[in-house]
Amino acid sequence: MFQTLRNHWREYLIEAWGLGFFMLLVGVYAVAIDSDLSPIPELLPAAIARRALFGLLVCFTVIGIVCSPWGKRSGAHINPAFTLALFGIGKMKAIDAIAYVVAQFIGGTIGVMLAAIVLGRSFTEPPINYVVTLPGGWGQLAAFLTEFGMSFALMGMVLIFMNIQRLASLTPFFLGPLVGLYITFLAPLSGMSINPARTVASALPAGIWTDIWLYLVAPTTGMLLAAWVYCRITKRHPLRLNVKFFPHVPTPCIHCIYSRSRHWRSKH
Repeated sequence: MFQTLRNHWREYLIEAWGLGFFMLLVGVYAVAIDSDLSPIPELLPAAIARRALFGLLVCFTVIGIVCSPWGKRSGAHINPAFTLALFGIGKMKAIDAIAYVVAQFIGGTIGVMLAAIVLGRSFTEPPINYVVTLPGGWGQLAAFLTEFGMSFALMGMVLIFMNIQRLASLTPFFLGPLVGLYITFLAPLSGMSINPARTVASALPAGIWTDIWLYLVAPTTGMLLAAWVYCRITKRHPLRLNVKFFPHVPTPCIHCIYSRSRHWRSKH
């Protein structure tokens, strides 16, 4: 266990950086687009137009983090639900999965706190309010089903694309736009989380824990089920699955039971 921690501590720090940087930028985008001090609400009075702009910015942010040298090294999970889904199908050691999840929660919280320091009251007070995630007007059930469905579809898409050799390295360029579409069209239903650490990172400093269970359970079960269904449908042993966005990049692989060369030779 201690040898694994010594070998992979850099990957854990990258996961903390990834979600922390993401949350800091999300705070900047939210203030720039929706705060009372921003001119954008007057320029774009339609809420869906502002969400589309926000989604576009988040799309490029996701792509940038995943495609960055650090993202390529850690696998750019930056989401406990994603990490636990990979652990659930046997692609991670327990100690690595635990360390990734802890790092993601810590990193996300630090990112929100940095946003509060940098952006001040425009970030910590309404309408931004630490970018907390709350169910929309349709209630808990609609929010739960939306979070579950988005998480299931995202995980399924990622696994499908990652395991088609010619598409694997293009996966981030489908992942980013998918998240952007979620923000544009589905955020009013659930607040748009699909990431337990992202929600907790905002809830902790804001002190708003409304329906927190929903944002812990729905994304995690959605991604776990998607990974299990994918393995059942394709009938592939987890050893043969690629779960890295850039499988041929010569960096240490956190998914230690996965061999890049064996994976591609066994399929092709």
